[in-house]
Amino acid sequence: MKNVGEAPQEELATGERSTRNRVARSILVHGPSTVTALAGRLGLTQAAVRRHLDALAADDVVEAREQRVYGARTRGRPAKVFALTDCGRDAFDQSYDKLAADALRWIAEREGGQQAVAAFARARFAALAGSYRKAVEAAPPHQRTAALAKALSADGYAATARSAPPPQQGEQLCQHHCPVAHVAGEFPQICEAETEFFAELLGTHVQRLATIAHGDGVCTTFVPQTSTNTDNASARTAGRNPA
Repeated sequence: MKNVGEAPQEELATGERSTRNRVARSILVHGPSTVTALAGRLGLTQAAVRRHLDALAADDVVEAREQRVYGARTRGRPAKVFALTDCGRDAFDQSYDKLAADALRWIAEREGGQQAVAAFARARFAALAGSYRKAVEAAPPHQRTAALAKALSADGYAATARSAPPPQQGEQLCQHHCPVAHVAGEFPQICEAETEFFAELLGTHVQRLATIAHGDGVCTTFVPQTSTNTDNASARTAGRNPA
C-alpha cells in the first residue's frame, strides 16, 4: 500500500505520516467517522485528529460530508463525518481495476451484453459460496450475519454487523471497504449478484441500502429479523425497504 498523507521529510521523524495512515485506515475499517469517534479509537486529541484530517483532505484522501441517517431523523443538523475519497481508497487498494473493467466490457460487447455480465457476476459469487457457506452455517442462527461479516473481512471487505436502528427490525451488514468499487460503479450487476449471494447464504431476503460504488461511505445491507416462531408474515415483509 502506498502511504497516504505524504509529509515533508522533517515530519517523518515525528511519526506524522504514520499517524495519518492510522487515521485513514480507521476510516477505511469503520466507515465515515466523526472527529470524536476517531479521537476515541486512536487515542488522540480531537485537535490532533483535525490537524491530520486537514492534511489528508489537502491530499484528496478524505472529504467531509453530512452523516447519513437511516430510519427516523432526529432534530438538529446531522453530524459532520469524514470519509475516504476515491483517491484515498486507491491508496489501500491494489486490485487490478482497469484489467477487470476491460474484461467485463469485452464480455458485454462480445458475449451477450449486460445479461452476460450479470451471469458472470453470479458465477463468480457461486464459486466463492463454499467457504462462506461453511462459515455461516457453523454459526447459530442469530449470529450468522456476524459470521458472514467475519468471512468478508478475511477477504478484505472490512465488514461488521450491527443492530439496525429503529424502527427497523433486524441487522445491518456493513462493508467499509470494497476492493472492486470502481468496477462495480460501472457494472452494478456485481452489487446485485452480491446481494443475491447474501440472501442465499442467510436464508432470507435482504435489502441493499447503500453502496460504496455509488458514492456512499459504506456498503450497507439490511438483514431482516427472522424467527422460527413467526409465521409467513415475516417472509412476506423481508426485503422491503425498512426506511
